[in-house]
Amino acid sequence: METIPYVNRTEIGSDFIMEIYLDSANARIRVDDYRGNVSSIAARIRELAQEHGATKVFIKTRVEDVSNLLAHGYMMEGIFKAYFNGSDAYSMALYFSEERRTSEHWMEEDDILQAVLKIEDDRPLPVLPEGYSIRVAKLQDAGKLADLYRKVFPVYPTPMDQADYVQKVMEEGTVFEVIEWNGEIVSAASAEINQTYHNAELTDCATLPEHRKHGLMKILIHALEHELIQRQIFCHYSLARALSFGMNAVFRHLGYTYAGRLTKNCNIFDKLEDMNLWVKPIGR
Repeated sequence: METIPYVNRTEIGSDFIMEIYLDSANARIRVDDYRGNVSSIAARIRELAQEHGATKVFIKTRVEDVSNLLAHGYMMEGIFKAYFNGSDAYSMALYFSEERRTSEHWMEEDDILQAVLKIEDDRPLPVLPEGYSIRVAKLQDAGKLADLYRKVFPVYPTPMDQADYVQKVMEEGTVFEVIEWNGEIVSAASAEINQTYHNAELTDCATLPEHRKHGLMKILIHALEHELIQRQIFCHYSLARALSFGMNAVFRHLGYTYAGRLTKNCNIFDKLEDMNLWVKPIGR
């Protein structure tokens, strides 16, 4: 039987309900929402992980459930500030293999993080160079966006190199900002909006190598923040590759706060990588 790489599913038990994301491409299960008996939820998650061969589970949980999940073997990896309509979410992880739990680059990532944290976070925003233009992407840009992600990322956690997938996430409400040069999309980023809890993940950041000297990503993220505020979405966050000085520096420059590191969270570039969590709840 062919394995489907991404499946959103509702799990219903006698005393709980939860929304999960079965992510075989990254050998993980993500719990997107839940309510009910946390112990029953934890037991069902273990069954699902064994059934689907997941080596990592992570769940954004409320503060009142942290101690219960700790008792079930979970560990805290980060805090999503203001995630639940202003209340914090705690990223709790459970691992099912020593290899997945162990990071070979942790100390190198610490060195990168310390260098990033020394950067002043109030630098002026770069000016869009002559010949470049910025706009909100349209559905008909899906093919061009897929081409961009295919060129930038040999491996990516989601199938952004497929035009139909890009179009699907746009139709579901994800907003893309793009920068063009000579009619070509050379840089892009998106905001994946959670309309239930009024937050947004800034993600899918990509710039062609030959255009990376202009600070285009800072301009894109700033534009997305403005768009989100217009939509009354005030909790912004992002996950950046812990080995990437550049992307972590972008969020530091724009006033985001480092809030944790998720070990071997997803396949990106050429391996499972640790991801740094950056948060920016407006007004907090």
